[in-house]
Amino acid sequence: MEDESAFGAAYAIVRDLRVRCAWDRAQTPQSLRPYLREEVAELEEALVEGDEARIASELGDLLLHFIFQVDLAAERGAFTLSDVTRALIAKMKRRHPHLYGDGAAEGWERQKIAERAEHARAKGLESGVLGHLPPTLTELDKAFRYQERAAAVGFDWDDLAGPLDKLEEEVHEARAQPQEEIGDVLFAAVNVARKAGVHPTAALETATNKFVMRFREVEKLAAERGIAVETAGLAVLDKLWDEVKQQQRG
Repeated sequence: MEDESAFGAAYAIVRDLRVRCAWDRAQTPQSLRPYLREEVAELEEALVEGDEARIASELGDLLLHFIFQVDLAAERGAFTLSDVTRALIAKMKRRHPHLYGDGAAEGWERQKIAERAEHARAKGLESGVLGHLPPTLTELDKAFRYQERAAAVGFDWDDLAGPLDKLEEEVHEARAQPQEEIGDVLFAAVNVARKAGVHPTAALETATNKFVMRFREVEKLAAERGIAVETAGLAVLDKLWDEVKQQQRG
């Protein structure tokens, strides 16, 4: 156990499980990956809901995975909890030279560019501004992050007008070649969201939830009027949709 704190107690129980529980003893860094992704998704859901009790519970599950991975690394002699915390402290001080040194404040993305370049040089690899992103990230997140990285070196519009004009241009091109241009429309929309200070994932989540809520109200309204949604047709459903929108606005 690293210490007698609450964290130390959590670390101790993971060690105990590794010794006395067959399932925990059989786990590897790779076998835990699917569960880790699930726990991150559940924490995100709890954060969206704002359920404090569930957030605390899901943070505990995430902490379990953190401790598990550190303990597995210590078992194979790769690194320890002390190594992880020392590296974290050093990184935070390096990224805040205006607070922990004599340097000036520097943008986070520019610091990351320098760190990626240093890491690539150490491996004898080439490194550019965009660098690398984990392949498991969603394409929406990748688009957003690559755009942020490019913007960090000045490859960006001055205001929101530029991205909006670009989006309109891509939509116009998609009318003629939808299959070829729809990706550019989506990429341009991500740029609009970024420039507006909204994460595209959050924006899309809000829009999707609004659509689902309204369509369910359309189904409810249709049922009240004896209308079969499956055979009603666009004109009827669109009219019901407009009614629902009006009711919600009212």
